[in-house]
Amino acid sequence: MNILIAADWGNQYTDTGWFGIFVTLTVCTFILVNIFRSNQRTAKGGQLYVRRIQGLNAIDEAVGRATEMGRPILMIPGISSLGPVVVQALNIFSYITRIAGKFATPILLCCADAATYTVAQETIRDVYQTEGIGDKFDQDSVRFISDRQFAFAAGVSGLILRDQVAAAFFMGDFYAESLIFAETANSVGAIQIASSTQTTQTPFFIASCDYVLIGDEFYAASAYLTRQPVLTGSLVGQDWSKIMVALLVICGALWTSFDLGIFHRNKTSIVKKDSQWQILPAPRRVKDSDTFMSHLFNPQSDPALQNTIHRETLPSLTTESGQ
Repeated sequence: MNILIAADWGNQYTDTGWFGIFVTLTVCTFILVNIFRSNQRTAKGGQLYVRRIQGLNAIDEAVGRATEMGRPILMIPGISSLGPVVVQALNIFSYITRIAGKFATPILLCCADAATYTVAQETIRDVYQTEGIGDKFDQDSVRFISDRQFAFAAGVSGLILRDQVAAAFFMGDFYAESLIFAETANSVGAIQIASSTQTTQTPFFIASCDYVLIGDEFYAASAYLTRQPVLTGSLVGQDWSKIMVALLVICGALWTSFDLGIFHRNKTSIVKKDSQWQILPAPRRVKDSDTFMSHLFNPQSDPALQNTIHRETLPSLTTESGQ
């Protein structure tokens, strides 16, 4: 039987690899603890605090304006293929559709991807049925325009101008067509709420839309709108994790500055090599690779452990006769 000897079987765990495991377990603990807290708080009639997001608060205002004017609401989940970003956008649109359906406000959901179109149609139909108004669902309210970027932009712009939409929601991946959508909707006086995961397009939305969700606000929308305990707890747990990472960065910067010397460079007589500390013949200045943080994020291999783990190869798919 063939035997493989791993030259480097994972000595990082015997050096400083424990740090990555510690951070991962801490993040998981933060999330699970806050989900538990959220469930407990919900059972008592309360909820965990989530910062107010102005753009999401304006959804009711936008839907109300469209209802008063008797004009449709436009929703676009970006132009990317079906994925997490599109699913998140459809979650937001489900909430918007639920409010619009109660007032029989017409909606238009335009897609640039065939898979997204199918999922969006079923999602919107489920919202109407859940609210008990399935007979009000218009199959033409969810439309596939084109999978070509500027053909899609032209088609959506034509709908905006012909139907005179009163509110427009742009959520997802947008590129060069973002400003085309926003300026066209602005020309008909529509109230606009937008968010793009493409940071290069966010400035264009900020310049032309009424409200913009920036950064993590887009991903926090589901928890903010639904207030489900699991989603809210996960959101707060992620915020705790971000605070922990920020503190680690600050502590690491201070520790490295101390190791290197704030006003002058410190000297060292020992260095770490192959996971072992070795004494130098003469002291020398401390290098960046000698600092504690460098050792922490760059685990070293121990040659003494290289031949301690043996792994069997997978059995051959062919027999000795070659059949």
